Amino acid sequence: LAYYAAYFSIRAKQFDYEIMCFGKERARAKMKEIDLAGNQAANKDKDMYPVLELVVEMYERGMKFLDIDLYKSHSTKFLVEEDGIRPPLNSIPGLGEVAAEGIYKTVKEETFDCIDELQEKSHAGKVVMELLSKFGCLRGLPQSNQMSLFEM
Repeated sequence: LAYYAAYFSIRAKQFDYEIMCFGKERARAKMKEIDLAGNQAANKDKDMYPVLELVVEMYERGMKFLDIDLYKSHSTKFLVEEDGIRPPLNSIPGLGEVAAEGIYKTVKEETFDCIDELQEKSHAGKVVMELLSKFGCLRGLPQSNQMSLFEM
């Protein structure tokens, strides 16, 4: 686990959470897609291929990725935990290092009670919050602190 976490943290710039963290079948399907494209494959995909090979190898050794967690994931480093490897926030496609770092620092240093407050304190855009929500990172957090008349 330590080897894979270190490799992915240091060398895997083309790591894609959506493709690589949901089982080896999805990773193999992407490899096949790249193979079929041949020389027409995008450079990004060609760069991703060796990472996909390592992901498949890791799965075949019985190791797994954990879900990205707003409170447990690092901004840019893969973390070794007892049950597997926890991917960083920036492994979500479309969520860059700057946004990931802002969210990570906010979670570690600030208090917030809702998604709107997290967004404001981290200076993250609406798209970033939608990506976090899409992958379940904001589960359990209300959208805002405002109460409706029905909640009283």
